[in-house]
Amino acid sequence: MTFVIIAIVVIVVILAIALITSYNRFVKQRNLIQESWRQIDVELHRRYDLIPNLVETVRAYAAHERHVFEEVARLRTQAVNVQGATPEQRAAAEGELSGALRQMMVSVEAYPQLQSNQNFLGLQRELTDTEDRIAAGRRFYNANVGDYNTRIEAFPSNIVAGSFKFEKAGYFEVKDESVRAVPQVSFGTIGSVAGEQAPPQMQQGGPSSGQIQPPLPGEQPQYGAPQGPPVGGPPAGSPSPQDGQPPFTGGH
Repeated sequence: MTFVIIAIVVIVVILAIALITSYNRFVKQRNLIQESWRQIDVELHRRYDLIPNLVETVRAYAAHERHVFEEVARLRTQAVNVQGATPEQRAAAEGELSGALRQMMVSVEAYPQLQSNQNFLGLQRELTDTEDRIAAGRRFYNANVGDYNTRIEAFPSNIVAGSFKFEKAGYFEVKDESVRAVPQVSFGTIGSVAGEQAPPQMQQGGPSSGQIQPPLPGEQPQYGAPQGPPVGGPPAGSPSPQDGQPPFTGGH
C-alpha cells in the first residue's frame, strides 16, 4: 500500500513539474513575441518619420506628381492610425504604403537632378536601411510566432494552452507582389537569343551563289555538275584504283 501511495505521489509530482515547465515556456515564448514585435514597431515609427521629409524633398523637384504624394501621405496616415490593430492589419497597411513609396521612387527616375541631390540620397539611404531592419525583425518575429503556434496545436502542450487560455499569435507578412512575382522567361528558337530571329537554314538542292562546288570525297556528283577528273589529275606514277589501292583524293 505504501508503495502505491509513493508511486502516485511521484507521478503527481512529475505531472506538476511538466505542467509548470510547459506553462513557463509558453509565457517565455509569448514575451519573446511581444519583444520582437516592439522592435518592429520602433523601426516602423522611424519610417513614418522619414517619409514626410522624403516626400517634401521629391516635391521640390517633381511638383506635378501631386497624385503620388497625396497617395503616400494618405497611406502613411492610415498606417499610423492602425498601430493598435493586429499584426495582420498592420501588415496590410504597410504593404499598401510600401507600394506607394515604390511608385514614388519610380517617378524619381525621370529627374536626374533629384537623383544627385545629397539630401534626397541621404534620406533614401536611411529609408532603405530602416526597411532592411524591418525585414530582419519581421523574419525573427514570424519565426517566434511559428514556434509558439506549433506548441499550441501540438500534443500534449495543447492541453496546457487550452487550460490557461494561450491563444495563437498572428504573423506579420507584408504582401509585396513585386517580390513574389515570377519573372517571365521566353525562350526563342533553339540556337538563337530570345527575341532574335533564327539564322536561315540552308536548303539542300536549292540554288547557290552561282559557283560550282566540287563533290567531296566519297560523295556522288550533283545532277548537272561537270563529269570530269579533278583539277590537275592524279600525280604522275600514282597507282590506279585497279591496283588494289584507294583512289586518289587530292592529297599530297
